[in-house]
Amino acid sequence: MSYLRYKEILLQIARDAIAYGLEHGRAPRIEISGFPEALRETAATFVTLTINGQLRGCIGTLQAYQPLAADVAEHAYAAAFRDPRFPALRANELAQLEIHISVLTPAEPMQFDSEEDLIRQMQPGEDGLILEDLGRKGTFLPSVWESLPTPKDFLQHLKIKAGLPEDYWSDTLKVYRYRTESIG
Repeated sequence: MSYLRYKEILLQIARDAIAYGLEHGRAPRIEISGFPEALRETAATFVTLTINGQLRGCIGTLQAYQPLAADVAEHAYAAAFRDPRFPALRANELAQLEIHISVLTPAEPMQFDSEEDLIRQMQPGEDGLILEDLGRKGTFLPSVWESLPTPKDFLQHLKIKAGLPEDYWSDTLKVYRYRTESIG
């Protein structure tokens, strides 16, 4: 399913959720019945906010659990006001805000027998990865390839994000691959 034809609607949902949050101090309730059927389907999203090319917030989910329109609104609000890496968005930042929405495909487990095998299978610019081991977990969206263009660097930084050493390797390591449709 391609959501690009709903780009303007999805971006407006995100912007409206942020504006609502600025005015009311909470996320809006989304009545999904008025949206096209595709936006009422269950989907997982990440919403990334930037100002002048600098990250200002990014929140999302790896598992689809609610309608796409509601997921975008919830994560736009959370990226603006609940990302622990940043202070809550201020009203004077709204006009400068760039919004990017990633709609995720379901994650699929990857099969590999070594770190080198995993690195060979990684597809730069295409793959989002979820890495899990020792009760730790991290993910990078495919857009992260823009700043970490080699599979080895991508994997090392993902390990660090998951709270593992960059040279960590174990036979119990699990990696899942997903793709995104980018809107923004």
